[in-house]
Amino acid sequence: MEVQQLQSATVDITLWILFGLFVGVALAVDLGAFNFLKRLKRSKQEVSESGKDPKLFRKAVIWTVVWISLAAIFAGIIFANMGYDKMLEFVTAYTLEKSLSVDNMFVFLLIFSSLGIPHAYQHKVLSFGIISAIAMRIPLILVGVSLLESFHWMIYVFGGLLVFTAIRMLVQRKEHKIEIEKNFSVRLLRKFVPISLEVKGDHFFIRQNEILFATPMLVALMIVEMTDLVFAIDSIPAVLAITSDPFIVITSNIFAILGLRSLYFLLAGLMEKFYYLKPGLIALLFYIGVKMLVSEFFKIPIAMSLMIIFAILGTVIVLSIIKARKASRSVHN
Repeated sequence: MEVQQLQSATVDITLWILFGLFVGVALAVDLGAFNFLKRLKRSKQEVSESGKDPKLFRKAVIWTVVWISLAAIFAGIIFANMGYDKMLEFVTAYTLEKSLSVDNMFVFLLIFSSLGIPHAYQHKVLSFGIISAIAMRIPLILVGVSLLESFHWMIYVFGGLLVFTAIRMLVQRKEHKIEIEKNFSVRLLRKFVPISLEVKGDHFFIRQNEILFATPMLVALMIVEMTDLVFAIDSIPAVLAITSDPFIVITSNIFAILGLRSLYFLLAGLMEKFYYLKPGLIALLFYIGVKMLVSEFFKIPIAMSLMIIFAILGTVIVLSIIKARKASRSVHN
């Protein structure tokens, strides 16, 4: 028994080290490559509309594929070391987190358009936002896991929260612009530093008449962070419905977050084409919420949950493509 426990602990430590290497190297290359290219081709031409630069779009495609491939390789490592069930939990949790995070893309687009932040500067905001999100998520996940392990009835609280979120999204009207002056993050930031809403380069602070001002870049970062906190409160319970293993929850969450920046730039010019995204996300949250609420009486297998998630996503994508083609034909006719 002691030998088995020792072997299990060794496997856990090895996987954590591998995960750290995966994330550290890929993130360093991603951010390093961006900073190098930024210095190499800093020009007014790059400060353009989001979906219109084919080079930036191509880079977004490459990095999206890289991050998804890394997650797939890591799923293979989990399979080799922890078995099929844990691998299935990772894939399901990763797919769910990635799917729910697409809704955040619309919020990011609203933030940047409301503040008038050019496309070339958005990368910097999202890079800092993602690093901060990782630091924020890990304690939240550990707290969530601890609550589930200590108080079993918390599963009903989390399930109810997800169902409530789905209903809230159902009745929520679509926002076309963020009211900057009324935003909680902006009002909080004003208590510490004056704000200039004029974009001047990619700096978070500027000095005018010997006074230090926060720029729209910092305002955007604050709103992105607050948005991610709200999003995490919804998405982490959803992932905990799949598994309460801290290793699986943390690794799937972080892999999904790390690909957000490239996914945002990939989808930036296509956001309006996802006509049925909101109903799809509502269906996902409602299903996961109900899964948690009935878990005491009816256990839904992880494989079935993964198939249901893929079925919802597939339906959303197919229906959106059909509607986009119909809209395109009506414009040409």
